[in-house]
Amino acid sequence: MNHEALATELRDLRQQVSGITDTALAASDGLLIAADTANSIEPEGLAAMAAASVGLARRTSVATARGRFRRTVTYGAHGCAAYYAVGDTALMVVLGDEGMDVDRLNAVSGPIVERIGSILTDSAGKPATAKGA
Repeated sequence: MNHEALATELRDLRQQVSGITDTALAASDGLLIAADTANSIEPEGLAAMAAASVGLARRTSVATARGRFRRTVTYGAHGCAAYYAVGDTALMVVLGDEGMDVDRLNAVSGPIVERIGSILTDSAGKPATAKGA
């Protein structure tokens, strides 16, 4: 897996959307793949919590016949967390401050998620393993 290419995609996302404070990629089981987070954010914990949130959102989409899960956003008093499916085996989480433009984030994230999915999949089409695995 090309961790530098993943890091480049996360940096590019930050440059395209103002207000992003932290980003991470995780396997669907919550194992951290890559992160660009502040010291106040524990990336492994963020990955695990994001996987739990996305897992519930995926199940809700299926149970309510809403189709394949794509994304969800959680809003808090000091900003928001956006979760994106990266295929069926991974996810991207984006944290932002109160000023993050979620509409812009949704508009630019599609191609980035596709590129990340390609990076995470090897040439045989098998899902890549988490960092350190």
